[in-house]
Amino acid sequence: MINAPASPRGETVLEIRHLVKTYGSHRAVDDVSLTVQAGEIFGLLGPNGAGKTTTLEIVEGLRQADSGSVRVFGLDPAQHLDAIRARLGVSLQKSRYWGQLTVEETLDLFRSFYPKTLPVAELVELFDLHEKLRAPMKSLSGGQYQRVVLALALVNDPDLVLLDEPTIGLDPQARRRLWDVIRRLRARGKTVILTTHYMDEAHALSDRVAILHRGRVVELGSPNELIRAKNPHVSVRFTTLQPFELAGLAAEPWCLDARAADEGGFQVIVPSLREGLGALIGWAERQGIGLDELETRAATLEDVFLTYAGASERAPVTIAEPAGSAS
Repeated sequence: MINAPASPRGETVLEIRHLVKTYGSHRAVDDVSLTVQAGEIFGLLGPNGAGKTTTLEIVEGLRQADSGSVRVFGLDPAQHLDAIRARLGVSLQKSRYWGQLTVEETLDLFRSFYPKTLPVAELVELFDLHEKLRAPMKSLSGGQYQRVVLALALVNDPDLVLLDEPTIGLDPQARRRLWDVIRRLRARGKTVILTTHYMDEAHALSDRVAILHRGRVVELGSPNELIRAKNPHVSVRFTTLQPFELAGLAAEPWCLDARAADEGGFQVIVPSLREGLGALIGWAERQGIGLDELETRAATLEDVFLTYAGASERAPVTIAEPAGSAS
């Protein structure tokens, strides 16, 4: 079974201080500082090009920083990489292995690299690889291949696991199965650093998250803390049976924002569900407007993420047409 780590829960497993990495004139990582504790699932989030993968590659010893410091288990990857890798599991965003080898041969090969390993049978059970154990790697589907990559990340029973976009290519059932594996790792005291573009995944799994934007840490805290701090409001989406002046709706004192909704219809942001929903219904009655398809949604981690991910800006709309009207 997955063993308990040498690092006691709460001890600092990863410490990054003022990390900088440049490529020509571009600063991919720009003064990043953060710490990760033993037994923690830590989400590293951000738009494409934010510096997530570069930061992890420096932690893994695949790249050298220009300045700043990284300590993994208190050790510098530039000087003690072998000692770190013995306790580190990594699932890269893009991995390529020997296509002629079977899944079982690939697992056995990777187990031969480490003095301490998990049994093949346990890895097969964790990632449901029974039917593909003797299949060549080159014959696997994208989702099957990804499950093998994740199994290889755990082959040495690591104390720290770095998962870079681990659920890409997985179907919903396999994705939830991996969530269970990650939670089991934490329950046994392991530490997991996760990058993902699925905000529901980050919210469901992470004890804390850091959002990177243009190489800098712009938000750090638990998902719920960030939601409350950045976007505590409620969104109401609706369609109408008659046209109306969107600017007039936006001017209502209870309405924090009014716009066309991405899903169709319109969206208003209100301070609370109780206050906002009643006010919207009252406004519609006074205007003689019939509301349809009324939906409410509390703020999510995605709302926080989109403030840095370049959510599209919408031009002001003077007259809002009802859903399904002819133009």
